[in-house]
Amino acid sequence: MPTALLSVYDKTGIADLATELHALGWRIISSGGTAKVVAERGVPVTDVADLTGVPAILDHRVVTLHPKVHGGLLADPTKPEHRADMQAYGIEAIDLVVVNLYPFASSPGIELIDIGGPAMVRASAKNHAHVAIAVDPDDYDVVLAEITEHGSVTTATRRRLARDAFAHSAAYDAQIVSWFDGAGAGDGAEPEALPPTIHLSLERAETLRYGENPHQLGARYRFAGAHGWWDSMVQHGGKALSYLNLYDTEAAWRLVHSFDQPACVIVKHANPCGVAVAGDIADAYRLANACDPVSAFGGIVALNRTVPPALATSLGEVFTEVVVAPDYDDDALAALLSKKNLRVIAANAPGEWLYDFKPIDGGMIVQQPDPVDVDRDTWRVVTRAQPTEPQWDDLVFAWEVCAAVSSNAIVYAKQLQAFGIGAGQQNRLDSARIAAERAAGRAAGGVCASDAFFPFRDGLDAAAAAGIAAVIQPGGSVRDDEVIAAADEHGIAMVFTGERHFRH
Repeated sequence: MPTALLSVYDKTGIADLATELHALGWRIISSGGTAKVVAERGVPVTDVADLTGVPAILDHRVVTLHPKVHGGLLADPTKPEHRADMQAYGIEAIDLVVVNLYPFASSPGIELIDIGGPAMVRASAKNHAHVAIAVDPDDYDVVLAEITEHGSVTTATRRRLARDAFAHSAAYDAQIVSWFDGAGAGDGAEPEALPPTIHLSLERAETLRYGENPHQLGARYRFAGAHGWWDSMVQHGGKALSYLNLYDTEAAWRLVHSFDQPACVIVKHANPCGVAVAGDIADAYRLANACDPVSAFGGIVALNRTVPPALATSLGEVFTEVVVAPDYDDDALAALLSKKNLRVIAANAPGEWLYDFKPIDGGMIVQQPDPVDVDRDTWRVVTRAQPTEPQWDDLVFAWEVCAAVSSNAIVYAKQLQAFGIGAGQQNRLDSARIAAERAAGRAAGGVCASDAFFPFRDGLDAAAAAGIAAVIQPGGSVRDDEVIAAADEHGIAMVFTGERHFRH
């Protein structure tokens, strides 16, 4: 008689599985809560304690850790010496194991570190030539269908289930390591910002339309056991998302949430090409789009307020790849959905990143994320001219935008509207010139933000030529005195933040 061992924390579908297996002539072994659920369905079940002769001990820490369990999981019936050991010690083969683990991430702690479960998962997966291991309730129907048709789980499915089982165990261990890295051991030690090892477990959440280019495959993965705003977002219309759609939308959605007031961010190739804050969200979009309408064509629009019908009408006049907002009025949504290729997304606010990863040969370079702290108490005015209060507001706004722009980055802004954004140039002067060209005089009397210090006065002179009245930058150049003197010559107020925001 084939035998199945059922021991699950998530009991979804387990009684139905046990009922079907019993009807197919299988013997059921189980313990604890799983045995109770199975028995309540009227299915005969052998308790693990009756199999091993040892009850659950040590506050249920030891239940299945016994040779009669693991011998049944690891035995290779094709080997005479294995059959001899099984006969000598009264071990019976186990053909199917259904196990899922304590939900450690739900309430991390010592007592949710599963021992017996992972041991059974790994033993069964190792011996997948003879044992089927299911860790996901979604696989129960596949297992039952193959047993019904073939009398057992097929070789290909056992191999696939074993692969999933090891992935399940690896993800579980990764969660525990992360807990220890966050001072989970409770010994008072300060956690390391960058621990000696990082254990990533990613699960494919979505197959994308394509990668960065149509000939590349692409997919979205999430950390196992975690969920981000992409998992809860609702795409109301439009084509399937591509790699760049996600990459650019993430950038836009994060930046727009830097602002408390109604704000709009337009992103193209991960760089903002329009940003504005206004009294209402429709005005914010109009002002953001006015920054650089050429670059905004085919861009990503992020809004931090519900989209009204008037704004939907304005959006419909410009070719846009993705619109993302917290919500949409019914008429606004209907208007946007009339654009068949427009991807319309409603989403929650983004969460925080723990690490920032970039691949290099043989591994990754890892850093902490770069938060933008706005603390005027730590900023210094280094010029004779002092910023006015409206200029302070613009300096803070431009600083937050500049930190989201690829380096070298220069942002010209006025009245909480970006007018010129110079991004990704090999020298700061070219970025300043690009920003001035795109501003086309509209930033006169406004402000300039630079993500790193001006190495020479030429960048400051370019800002002055564009009519800039106040500058914000980290400072720290060996030529700071020269740059400050240039600002004083032009009557420009300049603020040093003491913190740069390179972005590559």
